[in-house]
Amino acid sequence: MVCAPEQGQKHLMLLWGHSVLRLYNKVGMEVKTMDNENESAATEKVAHTIVKKAIHTAQEYYLNNVQKEEEAEYAIRNIQWTTCEDFSVERGQQQIEEYISTERALVVQQTWELHKSWLHCSEFLWEEDLQYSKKYHYRVLWSIPTRRKPIPLATASTYFVIEISKIKPATLPVEVFFFLESSRLIHRPEHCRFREKWLKDIIENKIILRERLKLP
Repeated sequence: MVCAPEQGQKHLMLLWGHSVLRLYNKVGMEVKTMDNENESAATEKVAHTIVKKAIHTAQEYYLNNVQKEEEAEYAIRNIQWTTCEDFSVERGQQQIEEYISTERALVVQQTWELHKSWLHCSEFLWEEDLQYSKKYHYRVLWSIPTRRKPIPLATASTYFVIEISKIKPATLPVEVFFFLESSRLIHRPEHCRFREKWLKDIIENKIILRERLKLP
């Protein structure tokens, strides 16, 4: 069953309320049977249990309903990638820029979910000649410079690979996939919902490491 946002919120509040009421009725008798000396501690314990249960119910409902509805409504956007016969190193880099820029321009429609404060630069790294294909490796470096810190303490990289088949028809589009640094998970533009949080996590982890190592 798919609920509208307002209906989903109302349903969530009803679930929360019912959970609190059931738990309160269950433990209420235990509090009444205790003497005055232990009543305060018991009440605190009951309150903690009620809040914990209510939070768990809300989280469970979100994961099972709201998040799935959001994913179902999300439309992944992509570009028309060049064919194998028309590919060049420069063309590949241009299309990566086009893909990223298109996604960022449509941030209000929930594509890559990147704030305009993010800056990036791209570069070609190397060519990999395999038996049945050639792979061209690129890197896109991300950062968020500020007025107080125009030179960022850390950056995050996404690595793009464009694969040209040696056995498939040259009129077919190139194969494209990318991954983030420190991650082995491979994403494809036509299937991926890029999240700003991925880049933030990389940068935050680097800054934490710098602080622990007491680097300048």
